[in-house]
Amino acid sequence: MSDSLVQARGLRKRFGAFEAVRGIDIDVRAGEVFGFLGPNGAGKSSTMRMIGCVSPRSAGELQILGMDPDTDGPQIRARLGVVPQQDNLDVELSVRDNLHVYGRYFGMSRAAVRAKAAELLDFVQLTDRAVDPVEQLSGGMKRRLTIARSMINDPELMLLDEPTTGLDPQARHLLWDRLFQLRQRGVTLIITTHYMDEAEQLCDRLVVMDDGLIIAEGSARELIARYSTREVLELRFTPGAQHGWGATLDVLAQRVEELPDRLLLYTADGDAALAAAHQRGVRPVSSLVRRSTLEDVFLRLTGRSLVD
Repeated sequence: MSDSLVQARGLRKRFGAFEAVRGIDIDVRAGEVFGFLGPNGAGKSSTMRMIGCVSPRSAGELQILGMDPDTDGPQIRARLGVVPQQDNLDVELSVRDNLHVYGRYFGMSRAAVRAKAAELLDFVQLTDRAVDPVEQLSGGMKRRLTIARSMINDPELMLLDEPTTGLDPQARHLLWDRLFQLRQRGVTLIITTHYMDEAEQLCDRLVVMDDGLIIAEGSARELIARYSTREVLELRFTPGAQHGWGATLDVLAQRVEELPDRLLLYTADGDAALAAAHQRGVRPVSSLVRRSTLEDVFLRLTGRSLVD
């Protein structure tokens, strides 16, 4: 545990009678990208706020950067970079001034802030927008500026809460590239995301939370191997026509899931399962064999019902 920047044992967070986090264990190692996945209300944001030293824990043990957030909160926060779920930039200031003002909060000299701001604007490709008001930026540019701002103090640990939500694919991939570069610099990243492909791309390890508990932990590859199959066969039908075929096809797969317009057959060999389905007289409108993904794991563990 000596190389862990975040250590939690039996961590709990209560809001009155409601317990949002119900006794979880976490170890985040130096230099890794660690992810939290889970439906709304799973306890991810409450956990991140405790790690960020802005919400006290209700019970359990928690150490951040080797310190206790109850007594060393200011020292911990000085070494963190935080990217909140919603951008909270000062829209009336210029892009550059947002970095200058934030850097001064950390006691940096004006010369140091100017040099660091120039470096960060280049890193997030906003140098040509430095004097523009923030309100003129696109959503992707604002997100990049928020990430740049969180790096002004050269943090050892960065907390990113759904960093690419609402961005178009080009902006998402640009942010992914910047986060990869941060990892290469040795910065430890903790990310929450609802995008399963993002978690697969970025995270060395991740946990799946549901109802305040950690229900699975490992790399994306490990979780897929543990909770899914190598391939998934998707058989699409006109809505309702798939009813009754599930029992027939059950012997062809490790698991069959029925959706309103299709059947999902979880199997080691999707092509063989498709051929066997045709032999049994199944004639779907279309078929697709694909590899299992983290989304298959997520939905199996947390269900398909909408959580508010």
